[in-house]
Amino acid sequence: MSQFWSPIVQTLTPYVPGEQPKLPGLIKLNTNENPYPPSPAVMSAMHAVSADTLRLYPDPDSSALKQTLADYHQLATNEIFIGNGSDEVLAFVFMALLKHQAPLLFPDITYSFYPVYCKLFGIDYQEIPLDEQMGIRPADYHAQSCGGIIFPNPNAPTGIALPLAAIEELLVKQPNVVVAIDEAYVDFGGETAIPLIRKYPNLLVIRTFSKSRSLAGLRVGFAMGHPKLIEALERVKNSFNSYPLDRMALTGAVASYGDEAYFQQTRQAIIDSRDHMTQELEKLGFSVLPSTANFIFARHASLPASQLAAGLRERAIIVRHFNHPRINQYLRISIGNPDECKALIQTLRLLTSEH
Repeated sequence: MSQFWSPIVQTLTPYVPGEQPKLPGLIKLNTNENPYPPSPAVMSAMHAVSADTLRLYPDPDSSALKQTLADYHQLATNEIFIGNGSDEVLAFVFMALLKHQAPLLFPDITYSFYPVYCKLFGIDYQEIPLDEQMGIRPADYHAQSCGGIIFPNPNAPTGIALPLAAIEELLVKQPNVVVAIDEAYVDFGGETAIPLIRKYPNLLVIRTFSKSRSLAGLRVGFAMGHPKLIEALERVKNSFNSYPLDRMALTGAVASYGDEAYFQQTRQAIIDSRDHMTQELEKLGFSVLPSTANFIFARHASLPASQLAAGLRERAIIVRHFNHPRINQYLRISIGNPDECKALIQTLRLLTSEH
C-alpha cells in the first residue's frame, strides 16, 4: 500500500490469471489454451504484413475484421464490436451496459473476473448459486429484480452448457435488462445464442479468438448484439483507447476466419480428445462434469484435488485447482493434444495407484 494510490486501488483484489511458467518439458493444461497452432493461413498473412505499415496506426474501427465476422455470422457490421481480447470487451460491457442501481446477477461459480470488474467499476452484484449438479438454473434469474445478467455458456470452470431454449426463455422473462452471454468456449459443443440477436435487443454475445481459433497470443475478442448495445461499447472504447487492436492482430484474426477446414478439424480433434479423456478419468475413479468446453472439471472419489495437483506438478504437468469452498475438490484440466492427454492419464494412473 502506498500514499500515492487512489482510494479504489486499496480495496481491489485483482483477478489472478492462470500460471504461465517457463519450465522445460512442461505439459501445460491449466489455462485452456488450444493445443494446436493457428491455421497456416494466419501465419502466412501475418508474415505478409508490410513493415512500413507498422509505423502507421491501425484501423480504429477494425473495419475488415468486422466485415469478416458479419459475413460469417450473418450480421451487420454495426452489430459487432471488436476489442483487445474478450477480457477488455467484458470490461467495456460491465462499464457501458451493466452498471445500474439494481444488482448485476451471475453464478456463484463462474468466471472469476466478473466480481473483479464489479468492484473496479462500483457495480452492485448478487451471486446466484449453481444447483447441486453444478448447473445454472435459469429459473433462478427469471423473477429477480436486477440491473443485468451475465454468465458464460458453457459455464467456466464447470464446462456445463445451457440449451438455446433456456437462453431464450431468460431473454423473454427479463426483457428490460441486458443479458450478456459469454461464449468463450461455445465452439467445442455448445449452442450459440447468435441466432437470437435480431429477435431480442437486450441480448449481447461475447466471443474470443483465444480458444477455438488458437490465437490467445494475439488478444482479439468481440461482442455481437443490437446496434444500440454496440454503440454504447464504442462510446466507452473511444473514451479509453481508440486503437485497441494492432495491425498484426487484425490481419491474423481475419485470416483465421478464412480457413474453415482447419478450424473444424482442430475443433473436432479437441472434442474427441475431451470425450476420450473423460472416459479414461472415470476409469480411474474420477467424477467428470458433462463438458462442452475445451476443458473438463473432475474430482476423484477419495484423493484430495490439491494432492493430485501437486503430484502432477512434480511430474511437470500443470492443471488448475481453485480454492473456492464449493469446488476445491475439483481439478480443471485443459484438453491437450493426444500425447499430452496420454501423459496426463498415465501420470494420474500412477498417482491414484499409490493410494
